Amino acid sequence: MAVYAVGDIQGCYYSLRCLLDKVAFNPAEDTLWVAGDLVNRGPESLKTLRFIKSLKQSAKVVLGNHDLHLLAVARGAQSKKRKDTFTDILSAPDLDELMDWLRHQKIMVRDKTRQIAMTHAGIPHIWSIKQAKEYACELETLLKSDNCDEFLSAMYGNEPQQWSDSLTGYDRYRTIANYFTRMRFIGDEGALDFNNKLGPLDAPEGYKPWFSHTRPGRTKIIFGHWAALEGRVSNPQMVVVDTGCVWGGALTLLNLDTWVKTSCDCSH
Repeated sequence: MAVYAVGDIQGCYYSLRCLLDKVAFNPAEDTLWVAGDLVNRGPESLKTLRFIKSLKQSAKVVLGNHDLHLLAVARGAQSKKRKDTFTDILSAPDLDELMDWLRHQKIMVRDKTRQIAMTHAGIPHIWSIKQAKEYACELETLLKSDNCDEFLSAMYGNEPQQWSDSLTGYDRYRTIANYFTRMRFIGDEGALDFNNKLGPLDAPEGYKPWFSHTRPGRTKIIFGHWAALEGRVSNPQMVVVDTGCVWGGALTLLNLDTWVKTSCDCSH
């Protein structure tokens, strides 16, 4: 019985199947943690989404920014963008079923026994693991509610740029979503920079990579989202599983028992 985490699949279905074949993944015994961005930019978003959904309880999924964007487009809260590659999902006969499944997925998953937690973009140093879980639950509850579409319409934007306990309404939910799904560079007080997608050495003045901040405790944080890291971070408490498959890199699978990584390149 093995537990694996996989980075940003982004519709690279055949690379995913290559990985699972390499480790002889058995959904009857094994578990797959999916670090968000299941869809978009790659060629097979529909196959990817259907496959992960078919794993049922053997998959633990957190939502990424591309997944939330798909939800917004599919549910009429946002227009499709020129670079989006999920038209196959939008025209699928099981669209409604797939979107209902997607909005019931997690923002954060945690295994206290293994002392690990996973979100798409990470967890800011200004939140404890307990706080992060509480805020993730707020957003998960909203996505499952009748107010889901209203939130998806209000989700887009960079403001507020910084967390405050006093935030309410959709400003609060948008900020939670931005930390969990879009974060890269962050200031000492928690302000986010949304413009820079380069590597960790290219931090804007007053900012640094979110994982460079000291965090108490032993919980390892598994995340994706930042392909420019090329699968490497300097902080041993943080583990990135996005190795840029859709950008010509590889798709990476991490064994959460042995910490061994397995990769398949993007040609699969």
